[in-house]
Amino acid sequence: MSTAEAALGLTSAEAARRLAADGPNELIRGKRRSRLMVFLGQFKSPMILLLLGAAGVAGFLGDVTDAVAIVAVVVLNAVVGFLEESKGEEAIRALRDLTAPRASVLRDGRVAVVPAREVVVGDVLVLSGGDLVAADATVVEAHRLTTSEATLTGESAPIEKRVEPAPPGAPLAEQVHRVFMASPVLDGTGRAVVTAIGMGTELGRIANLLESTVEEDTPLQKQLARVGRSLVWLCLLAVAAVAVLDLVRGKPLLDLFIFSISLAVAAVPEGLPAIVTIALAVGVQRMARRRVLVRNLPAVEALGSATVIATDKTGTLTTGQMVVREIWGEKAEVLRVAAACCDAELKEDGTAVGDPTEVAILEAARAVGLDRRTLERENPRLGENPFDSTRKRMSVHRADGALFVKGAIDTLLPLCVGRPDEASQVAATFSDRGLRVLGVAKGVGPEERDLTLVGLLGLADPPRPSAVLALADARQAGIHVVMMTGDHPRTAEAIAREMKLVVTGESSEGRVYARVTPEDKLRIVKELKAKGHLVAVTGDGTNDAPALKEAHVGIAMGQTGVEVTREAADLVLADDDFASIIAAVKEGRGIFKNIRKSLVYLLGGNVAELLLVGVTAALALPLPLLPLHLLWINLVTDSLPALALGVDPVTEDVLKERPRPPQEPMLGRRQWWRVARMGALIAPLALVPFLLLLDDLTTARSMAFSTVVFSRVFMAPAARSVEHTFFEVGAFTNPRLLWVLGGTTLLQLGVVWAPPSARLLGVGGVTWWWALVALGLGLVPASLMELAKLVRRKGGHTPRSGPLSTASAWR
Repeated sequence: MSTAEAALGLTSAEAARRLAADGPNELIRGKRRSRLMVFLGQFKSPMILLLLGAAGVAGFLGDVTDAVAIVAVVVLNAVVGFLEESKGEEAIRALRDLTAPRASVLRDGRVAVVPAREVVVGDVLVLSGGDLVAADATVVEAHRLTTSEATLTGESAPIEKRVEPAPPGAPLAEQVHRVFMASPVLDGTGRAVVTAIGMGTELGRIANLLESTVEEDTPLQKQLARVGRSLVWLCLLAVAAVAVLDLVRGKPLLDLFIFSISLAVAAVPEGLPAIVTIALAVGVQRMARRRVLVRNLPAVEALGSATVIATDKTGTLTTGQMVVREIWGEKAEVLRVAAACCDAELKEDGTAVGDPTEVAILEAARAVGLDRRTLERENPRLGENPFDSTRKRMSVHRADGALFVKGAIDTLLPLCVGRPDEASQVAATFSDRGLRVLGVAKGVGPEERDLTLVGLLGLADPPRPSAVLALADARQAGIHVVMMTGDHPRTAEAIAREMKLVVTGESSEGRVYARVTPEDKLRIVKELKAKGHLVAVTGDGTNDAPALKEAHVGIAMGQTGVEVTREAADLVLADDDFASIIAAVKEGRGIFKNIRKSLVYLLGGNVAELLLVGVTAALALPLPLLPLHLLWINLVTDSLPALALGVDPVTEDVLKERPRPPQEPMLGRRQWWRVARMGALIAPLALVPFLLLLDDLTTARSMAFSTVVFSRVFMAPAARSVEHTFFEVGAFTNPRLLWVLGGTTLLQLGVVWAPPSARLLGVGGVTWWWALVALGLGLVPASLMELAKLVRRKGGHTPRSGPLSTASAWR
């Protein structure tokens, strides 16, 4: 575009033609799941499909009660999951709309305000402080024009724009002749010719990267799918084995079908999907109190398994605001001269307007009782030499004849007399610590010569205090933290050392990545995943979004983050507090433990039922438990205690344990051994009264039924911990469990004695004496399990888990 065209801008007719040809200036959003698809997504796990299959077979065979009960559990599980995910989506929508809604452009030689979506290539943007840049553009006029590109490049310092082009191939953070879509204008004025709109912008390029990343299931989803497949095969094998045995014996086909349904119901823990969903939902509610919004339920548990957290620096580990960190020279005098050379303003409501560096200087001056407006009233300005990219300094000529100057040390020191070598050494020390160095000098008269150096200011974007503590917690938890930033390597390294990301005696290689592009971040995450790590990525800028989406868990900042980043994330920190991530890690680890012990508890009961039914089948005896008995045990007297176990309080020691390897199964050999041990303890105890009372089949079944139920009820407290007894864990630390156990016991006694329920379940004839016997038998398995814990401890057994250093976790 010629100088004349840049001065006049496009005509309205030409702008309309280009809008029609190129389309609107907006990013194409990826398809969002409808509410219907979110609801249907709750039914995709193998466990749910298995339950629906069992319900279908039961209904086909006329067992309407069984079928309705199973379907009710499945639907309830889906509703809970749908409501929790919908809450997260609604919270995210409230954090949107950070892109420019309108833009000032030259049209027909005049400044016009148009919707940002109507900006076209060739438009001349008219920029001033407080604007958001509507599209990518080349600067043609700049007067102290500075922008913040932290959300795009990760560079925390404000960028001064100029007309002179950057060298070919310069990284995005150094292309000072360009402005970019959605970047805020911090100060100054300027004009820029639009070169790209919508998906053709740098922001659009990142949006395209997002489309190329593929989301994958979390470890919990994979493990539950694996468990579901295992249970399918268990059901098929059990049914097939008994079916062959009964066919050989000549058992009627209808009886065989009914017995097969009994085995299927006994093998499948119907309450597991609801337990998993509720455990995750309770974790989501706990995290919401910490201002962590969850968009994807399984991501809560996945974060607990994270071995690496790859984090952005600006606004995540740091405050995102410049402050004066160091002053060399007489403090009050340095700040007095520096404040007099600022054009920024601090408002009474606590907000600030102007260049972030000047805002930091004024805040430091206010802290020692100096106010720029007061200084200017006492000694007004007679003239000013504004800052520009060539001189790299600003000077103010005052009414008392003094000249105050602030600027880059390399251009200011040659104008000063006295102490230049000492100042150079101090400046080098500041720079090595990642500080931005400004010099402050004063002289006499309007000429910038023979100046006296007053001192130096070292400015930086400081670490968040809470983030420093959170990183220490991450190290204790065996989680490796990696910093990825667009900042200069020296700045990144200095922040890393201050936050102890680079531990003394260890190489910083692979811990701090500086000057990274969105493609670099995506590559780093993929490399970490290829090495077998479970990766969580945090960030707030648009440049972080592809990496967030590629990671196992993406964590976006709610206050400083942009919409595209929040859309790509699984979790959003509403208060931008990095410490909340560690709270979420703790919650995630607790959730996995709770789900695992609930599953072991449920399967222990199912194995007992299978053994009981299988042994009687092998002995050609009547069924000790009818299909409805099994469904009652699985859905009521098993599932309710398991639900209480699923929301067991999370203990502090989970942050002293190793991150769980992503490939570790939900049910390993130790867990299957505990399942088998539970089943082997319960089944014989239920078989004894059944055999003793077999002459009265209804009473015999009632006793077997009640013994299994009471064994399961009393087993729940023992299942809270593998190493510690119920009383050592704390009998009252999970009051829900106590209420559930009392209620379930009374409920079981009621259904056996109440005539309507007894007739429905086919039970009865149990006297108070036999009820006490069933209760006593029910106490035996739990008592033996608790006694075994004490014996193992006396024999010197100690828990496997314990503290782990970051270095060993990384290996």
